[in-house]
Amino acid sequence: MKKFNFRKVLDGLTASSPGSGSSGSGNSGGAAGSGSLHPGGTAGVLREEIQESLTSDYFQICKTVRHGFPYQPTALAFDPVQKILAIGTGTGAIRILGRPGVDCYCQHESGAAVLQLQFLINEGALVSASSDDTLHLWNLRQKRPAILHSLKFNRERITYCHLPFQSKWLYVGTERGNTHIVNIESFILSGYVIMWNKAIELSTKTHPGPVVHLSDSPRDEGKLLIGYENGTVVFWDLKSKRADLRVYYDEAIHSIDWHHEGKQFMCSHSDGSLTLWNLKSPSRPFQTTIPHGKSQREGRKSESCKPILKVEYKTCRNSEPFIIFSGGLSYDKACRRPSLTIMHGKAITVLEMDHPIVEFLTLCETPYPNEFQEPYAVVVLLEKDLIVVDLTQSNFPIFENPYPMDIHESPVTCTAYFADCPPDLILVLYSIGVKHKKQGYSTKEWPISGGAWNLGAQTYPEIIITGHADGSIKFWDASAITLQMLYKLKTSKVFEKQKVGEGKQTCEIVEEDPFAIQMIYWCPESRIFCVSGVSAYVIIYKFSRHEITTEIVSLEVRLQYDVEDIITPEPETSPPFPDLSSQLPSSRSLSGSTNTVASEGVTKDSIPCLNVKTRPVRMPPGYQAELVIQLVWVDGEPPQQITSLAVSSAYGIVAFGNCNGLAVVDFIQKTVLLSMGTFDLYRSSDLYQRQPRSPRKNKQFIADNFCMRGLSNFYPDLTKRIRTSYQSLTELNDSPVPLELERCKSPTSDHVNGHCTSPTSQSCGSGKRLSSADVSKVNRWGPGRPPFRKAQSAACMEISLPVTTEETRENSYNRSRSSSISSIDKDSKEAITALYFMESFARKNDSTISPCLFVGTSLGMVLIISLNLPLADEQRFTEPVMVLPSGTFLSLKGAVLTFSCMDRTGGLMQPPYEVWRDPNNIDENEKSWRRKLVMNSSSVSQEIGDHQYAIICSEKQAKVFSLPSQTCLYVHNITETSFILQANVVVMCNSACLTCFCANGHIMIMSLPSLRPMLDVNYLPLTDMRIARTFCFSNEGQALYLVSPTEIQRLTYSQEMCDNLQDMLGDLFTPIETPEAQNRGFLKGLFGGSGQTFDREELFGEASAGRASRSLAQHIPGPGGIEGVKGAAGGVMGELTRARIALDERGQRLGELEEKTAGMMTSAEAFSKHAHELMLKYKDKKWYQF
Repeated sequence: MKKFNFRKVLDGLTASSPGSGSSGSGNSGGAAGSGSLHPGGTAGVLREEIQESLTSDYFQICKTVRHGFPYQPTALAFDPVQKILAIGTGTGAIRILGRPGVDCYCQHESGAAVLQLQFLINEGALVSASSDDTLHLWNLRQKRPAILHSLKFNRERITYCHLPFQSKWLYVGTERGNTHIVNIESFILSGYVIMWNKAIELSTKTHPGPVVHLSDSPRDEGKLLIGYENGTVVFWDLKSKRADLRVYYDEAIHSIDWHHEGKQFMCSHSDGSLTLWNLKSPSRPFQTTIPHGKSQREGRKSESCKPILKVEYKTCRNSEPFIIFSGGLSYDKACRRPSLTIMHGKAITVLEMDHPIVEFLTLCETPYPNEFQEPYAVVVLLEKDLIVVDLTQSNFPIFENPYPMDIHESPVTCTAYFADCPPDLILVLYSIGVKHKKQGYSTKEWPISGGAWNLGAQTYPEIIITGHADGSIKFWDASAITLQMLYKLKTSKVFEKQKVGEGKQTCEIVEEDPFAIQMIYWCPESRIFCVSGVSAYVIIYKFSRHEITTEIVSLEVRLQYDVEDIITPEPETSPPFPDLSSQLPSSRSLSGSTNTVASEGVTKDSIPCLNVKTRPVRMPPGYQAELVIQLVWVDGEPPQQITSLAVSSAYGIVAFGNCNGLAVVDFIQKTVLLSMGTFDLYRSSDLYQRQPRSPRKNKQFIADNFCMRGLSNFYPDLTKRIRTSYQSLTELNDSPVPLELERCKSPTSDHVNGHCTSPTSQSCGSGKRLSSADVSKVNRWGPGRPPFRKAQSAACMEISLPVTTEETRENSYNRSRSSSISSIDKDSKEAITALYFMESFARKNDSTISPCLFVGTSLGMVLIISLNLPLADEQRFTEPVMVLPSGTFLSLKGAVLTFSCMDRTGGLMQPPYEVWRDPNNIDENEKSWRRKLVMNSSSVSQEIGDHQYAIICSEKQAKVFSLPSQTCLYVHNITETSFILQANVVVMCNSACLTCFCANGHIMIMSLPSLRPMLDVNYLPLTDMRIARTFCFSNEGQALYLVSPTEIQRLTYSQEMCDNLQDMLGDLFTPIETPEAQNRGFLKGLFGGSGQTFDREELFGEASAGRASRSLAQHIPGPGGIEGVKGAAGGVMGELTRARIALDERGQRLGELEEKTAGMMTSAEAFSKHAHELMLKYKDKKWYQF
């Protein structure tokens, strides 16, 4: 029977339905209307020419791998045979690490913190104890571990667990002091219980406290050591069910560890002391020491120190034992950092850590507790780092960590993801970055080397870039779902270090992290790299393999325009076409309050936030600063943060904008081409052209507008939108507003922020106040005036806008744009939110393409700026570049987020770029050099018609325009109740699609150019601004975001990668033979212990111990069985691996059989030989001779 695919039918219905919401069309490039497309036009021909190949079958959302340091770690475990490490966290997550490439993430559904982890050594299983008093058994014999069983304790709280080596019985200590026993195979509680009142002496009147330690004796498996918090230690005989001995100490116990012979054990206490106890004399400690306490005279006890939270006592065959502990420092050294102390013989070494110690484990050569342990390394889990110390060298060096555990070395502030980038970049960046690596690491191999991993089918190069709060940039190799740092760039080196006396000035600008990276722009082909920082600066870098020493060129840009609020006469008194020569800028303000930031009584003006180094600076190979651009203070008001950034290596131009305006800079000639307020960008199409406004003289610091308040306000507007994203749809109305806010509605007035820029405006005293009726009358849209939407795009409004005629559309922007902004929120600003360089059509019905800059604003307006570049390559370094607004306007709902262009065949057009060459290469400088440009634009034929698609996506909707006619072909209203956070046009299976991440957690994908919905999945609710700041899409179905302050979560929206993911992940469990125990010898076997095999099944089983009360614990079957079958069934590599394992096991059994057969043959030959000799001996003898 043929398989019926319902999704394909839906795709066909969506594509064929002319009235569907995803393929609505409009006739206007300027008005955001929706209507029917005129049949027979060029756009109709274009619509049928492109055959879209993407369907919904190509897409599926799936998490792939998580990188970084586990957030809020709480527990640590190590399998000494498999050599894999497990880390539990406070959020209920478990990270299992092996060799590089083996990195697995698991999550408890409850989200309860992980208290303790215990490996079933060399069994491919893990037991986790969580804070909700539940035990879980994880199956690690599959690439994605799953829970096999769970056991929920109802009456008691779990405090400690212990699983003896090669045992299936788990000891569980509780807060009440009782010890329970769980069968690992069935996860059923045994009826055998060690009650606290039976463990302590009957004469004891106080409760011993929770169980803090459980361990069986290395000498006798039938004896269990139980440590209680108040200082009581009980040596319990499991067979006789009584205490063999009890130990009491005045100080609370934190941890206990055995000597491998089982005759002594060591305790760590809350007063910073270590006590060594001998089983033969339990009345008092055999030895008591306070390692970091000052010794007192006259035999007094040493002073108390901080608690020793954990101690490990490990023996060596050829040297003194190791005593390793955390804590225990003296109280008088309050400023000392957390430390790990290693005592080896008489030598005491204190290793200071950068972060508090959560847990540590000593790695030993043998898994058997009754043998010499031979420690070789210590794994130290810190709050924000993981380090491994080499114990085999006297100076105790650390191992170089192969995992990307330092992503959060400085908080991540922004990310960028480049999949399928040029393959030589990874090798180039690594060769530069390896020269700056730290030295002094241990020369031995990384000891956590378990698991197996190989390259999957998808091996295209991938690079992730992270920007950080300290101004550093990190380049990561993300190929084949791994992560390795390639190169680190410190942008703060271009600035002078802040002096102590400048601290107050700095606080006025940014509370903290003045070098924090806010935006990243990278062109992999030209290797041009550009960043913008929170202190309103832009740095352009060029890549070079040669070291240079040069001065840093800097430019200062004044970008602080505003429009004044002045009352104008009635609209009827304004002449329709005034004399432009009589226009004078008006600088009077109605506001009487001022609040300027002053330093020592002087108003700051034309001062940048940071000081660029003026002396020659040595720049090592790698990325070297080409130009630093800084926005400056204007009349005591600080520059606003940069909200958009774009660079064109082909044009040699960088553009950036903020809530005040747009700046365009030529970084080849180091000149400012354009610095203009947002509203002044519209004046090229305004017959009542406004003069550029001077910086306003009255400053009102509102919390929402003062953007430079550290990392917490990276996106203040976005925060505001989140708060208002679920408001009603009644925010836009034509009802009259208060007279103070609604000034006169002159056709030549600009009502943004309540200011008026009419050339005929008079002073406030002579201005005529309009009545409410007049205001309502003037507020109505005139004929041919397109309505203008409210500035706050996240107000969730859906307004049906009228479609105007062709003639009225052409005239709608020939008048003053300001007359159509009657419904704008007066407190909002029109920020530049998106920029895009492209070879396109700057004006309507242009016949040839030209360099253009697409500008998107927070009000949903799109402007196209024309760039006039010198024709000859030699003239580019001397002739000026002309930048002029083209007068082209397009509009969408909500703030514009992204742009892209497609050719008439449906292929995605890449922006032009310059081929990289080393700017400091001496050999190339001696030769005649010309810039090599790759334009990537299809040749425009002489046929009449449109030749490009412009894809524009905003917070609310996506539109596709055909150029140069500027006809809106497709409109898709993406969301009505939320807003888009991130959008990008990516390549998927050699076809382009639009990807969106919404604030309500939905990931949506649309085909291009028809904007047909391909995928809509409720993936992740926006719970933190970190996600909105770091979520990014890339080509080939890749995406990522910062899931916690220390971890990057990668995901895929590709069905193909989801199907192949099983083969790309590493194997946690590999078949390894358990090492054999050492021969104890005759005397040790005779005198060293009981020598009898301890049968736990007979003691703890249901037959002898019975069943525990059902109310005590509840058994919960896990989905691990089904998941295990699914994991085993997925992937060709998994099948091959299982076949290889089966063959190995079969080969091992055949080898054993062959050895047994050979032995039998040898014995048969010997028997035959002896029989033959015996036959020859008695061959000639008679019967009576025997």
